[in-house]
Amino acid sequence: MSLPLPIVGLLLPWATSALLALVVRPYRAPVGWVSVGLGLVSLGSAGVLWAAALGADTAFAGRNDLFRVDALSALVAMCVAIVAELAMCLGPGLSAATPDDARAGGRFRLHGSLFVLAMLVAVTINNVALMWVAIEATTITSALLIPLHRSKASVEASWKYILIGSVGIALAFAGTVLAYFDFVTLLGRRADALNWSLLMHVAPSLHPDVLRLAFVFLVVGYGTKAGLAPMHTWLPDAHSEAPAALSAMMSGVLLAVAQYAVLRWKAVVDLAAGPAFSTQVLLVLGLTSVAVGALSLVPQRNYKRLLAYSSVEHSGLICLGLAFGPAGVFASLLHMLNHALAKSTSFLMAGRILHRYKSAEVDGVSGLLRTMPATGALFAAGVLALMGLPPFGLFVSEFLLFRAGFVSGHVWTTAAALLLAGIGFVALASHLPRMLYGNAPASVAAGEPDRWMLAPIAACAVAMVALGLFLPGVVGSLIGRIVESLGS
Repeated sequence: MSLPLPIVGLLLPWATSALLALVVRPYRAPVGWVSVGLGLVSLGSAGVLWAAALGADTAFAGRNDLFRVDALSALVAMCVAIVAELAMCLGPGLSAATPDDARAGGRFRLHGSLFVLAMLVAVTINNVALMWVAIEATTITSALLIPLHRSKASVEASWKYILIGSVGIALAFAGTVLAYFDFVTLLGRRADALNWSLLMHVAPSLHPDVLRLAFVFLVVGYGTKAGLAPMHTWLPDAHSEAPAALSAMMSGVLLAVAQYAVLRWKAVVDLAAGPAFSTQVLLVLGLTSVAVGALSLVPQRNYKRLLAYSSVEHSGLICLGLAFGPAGVFASLLHMLNHALAKSTSFLMAGRILHRYKSAEVDGVSGLLRTMPATGALFAAGVLALMGLPPFGLFVSEFLLFRAGFVSGHVWTTAAALLLAGIGFVALASHLPRMLYGNAPASVAAGEPDRWMLAPIAACAVAMVALGLFLPGVVGSLIGRIVESLGS
């Protein structure tokens, strides 16, 4: 089904936002508000594509169907559009009271918009090589924003991210090339040789051993971007040093975009070589990531690093779910959506806390519910959701994920992951009350005159609870279509 306008409406607003931030000099606050409005246009277009996917329609646009949006693309694009809009609503650039504010706001609106555009292109492009280019572009655009407020630690974190991310993406390129040459050897050169739709069609004819080797490169490469251990070492530094709005996008949806690439390739490899190999690879990486993430939460004293290591843990859980059969894939995709909402909420509120308390240390924050009641309540909601407590959606998706693990026969792996998730729960539970209660430092002023800006985050919190109380049909049906289309 040709639906070029919604796809254009998804992508063009972010290109326009970046262009405005580039050409308006000196930067002015209205540019930031325009980016918020453009983000709403993109979000609405994501909703149109979601509705089309519910009707079993795949949207195409561009020459030779360059862009293709099926149910999986629609789900991840919606996650990106939601988190990007939240980041634009609470990120730098809505005020240009000082020259420093103007410079930071201009850089954020320029590179942040390009970052969002790259993520959306990655999940809507039909060509695996161009998807690789788009994911590489996410590294460049986001790395430029990590030292937005320049310090030695932020510059080091940016370079570390570039180096490790580039090594990972180079491995993903090697896997893509291996798969391409296997295709060419069997079927000859074709202009659409690297299109997802064609790869899925011819996958049973490809050489199993070549695809297995390619998958190792691909899952390690894209797994680096997804924050999977042991390739996760860039993530805690980058996410803790980046401005909160960027951390929300990187942790909330950049990891999901990388998982999207892994899932796409898993579907191809399973058709070529059977699911046993990819299942074992994902089980090892997933359990390792849950272990590293959960155990690293215990000694942490920096609340932004706490959230970063929580991302490693949840990325590992999503990876495990992909290895637990159709029910596990369903749970992983639901978890991806829930995690995007909870992690973006937590990081954006952490940024407000850091701005008020001037400390990223857990011990430097106390009395949060007294000094910043709205921010404190929303931060608590985000962290409680990440802990997997009801009535939040992450409780439901984790329950479904662990149940799928036991039902699919991976009893010991699932039991180990459940134990490790319990350790992560205890670690977060021990830190949160110290921040919420007690007496605030004398130097910290009380009150939130700008609490109206928290309305989008409050709506996000409502969505987190709604997904925990019941599964809307539009969500369940879409994810069901994804599982069916992937042949999981």
